Amino acid sequence: MVSCVLWSLLLSYFLESCILPCSTQVNDNLVIVWTQLTSRLVHSYFENQDQLEHQDQHFRGRTSLFKDQISRGNASLQLTGVEVQDQDRYRCYTMDGMRDTQEIHKTTCLCFLCVQYSVNVVSNSSQSSSFLAAPVSKVNMEQVGNRIICSSEGIYPEPDLTWSTSPPSNLNLQNQTSIQQTEQQLYNISSSLILSDSETDLIYICTISTRSNSRRVSLFIPSKCF
Repeated sequence: MVSCVLWSLLLSYFLESCILPCSTQVNDNLVIVWTQLTSRLVHSYFENQDQLEHQDQHFRGRTSLFKDQISRGNASLQLTGVEVQDQDRYRCYTMDGMRDTQEIHKTTCLCFLCVQYSVNVVSNSSQSSSFLAAPVSKVNMEQVGNRIICSSEGIYPEPDLTWSTSPPSNLNLQNQTSIQQTEQQLYNISSSLILSDSETDLIYICTISTRSNSRRVSLFIPSKCF
């Protein structure tokens, strides 16, 4: 029996496609099984066809092999519509499908997939680690009655939101902030601030930040507005 283990570190953009590489011995009856290290079945192939009956629902319709290259030892997997939940370690296990061969070849390929939203991804190659970020790109602010609403969408990781004034004041900035997570694991944040009638002519500042960046917007509220 001949076996080997190959490691790969991959970076993929959110909602795009990526290829998890794996090469093996040339064989006409190859068995290919891709899994996450959490044991979720990503893709399986044997008897010269895909066998997806037990494929994890999360990967349905998003995986494919390079069928025309399998006979040349290419067991790489293409994953489409990459999501935050796809960031994980993957294992590709291949072996000869013929049981009566004198020499059985086994190959295990291990891939660590990191998902990124922008070029501002910080990684440490020595530790094969990375953090992904969907930066705060736009902050909206509007006045509705005696409240100011500040919001932003499509952020990762979970953001923080703070209120302040200019000039600085001793106001108790009463606000309610809510954070929601989307199916793509991104965060939407919104905060409603009650305007004070004790101090006038203030600039209200809303700052939304993550560990990768921050953005702020301001709104001047003259005394006649409330």
